[in-house]
Amino acid sequence: MSSILKAFDESSELVEELSSQIAIILKKEILRKGFATILVSGGSTPKKLFEKLSNCSLDWSNVKVGLVDERVVDATSLDSNENLVKTYLLKNKASDAQFINMQNQNDLFPFDIIVLGMGNDAHTASLFPNNEKLKEAFETKDLTINITPSNAPYNRVSSTLYAIKNCEHIFLHIEGEQKFQVLQKALKNSDIYNMPISAVLNDKDIQVEVYHT
Repeated sequence: MSSILKAFDESSELVEELSSQIAIILKKEILRKGFATILVSGGSTPKKLFEKLSNCSLDWSNVKVGLVDERVVDATSLDSNENLVKTYLLKNKASDAQFINMQNQNDLFPFDIIVLGMGNDAHTASLFPNNEKLKEAFETKDLTINITPSNAPYNRVSSTLYAIKNCEHIFLHIEGEQKFQVLQKALKNSDIYNMPISAVLNDKDIQVEVYHT
């Protein structure tokens, strides 16, 4: 399968469409099996998406929200992705959703939705270029892996490629010209160790929906 690119002129338009698609999938999965699961990323990019999602009308009490990756910090730290999600997403109509720690995700696998981000260095989750754990992260069938970044603060816990590619719906959310240029390069690049996002984008067995401005 190939990646599907969806371009938007404005961030607000992207957030409107992506939140709508996520809500549709969550509702469908709740009807199908009684609950729905979604893994989300940290950083500044998804904040507006979280805000929009938090006001979507659906049965949030049957939604389980987890993380793509996390820094090894206290959950109340401003650098914690858990804190970010609880501040921007698990409020308003979404206040009844259940947060699932990364160490408790195994029982929910495979996940319905994963929303990835991407750094300017082409990392996704906490799968950083040329990291010593990257080969293991690409090959293991464990869902998470401990990562020590060489150029970023804090040790991390990251979803593995196996966890990512087995999600039913895979979204990549990026904004800005610089990240779009990185995306274009990654789509043509087979060096997954230098550009980890390409391991997801160019996997023939999965389809990634890329939402970008």
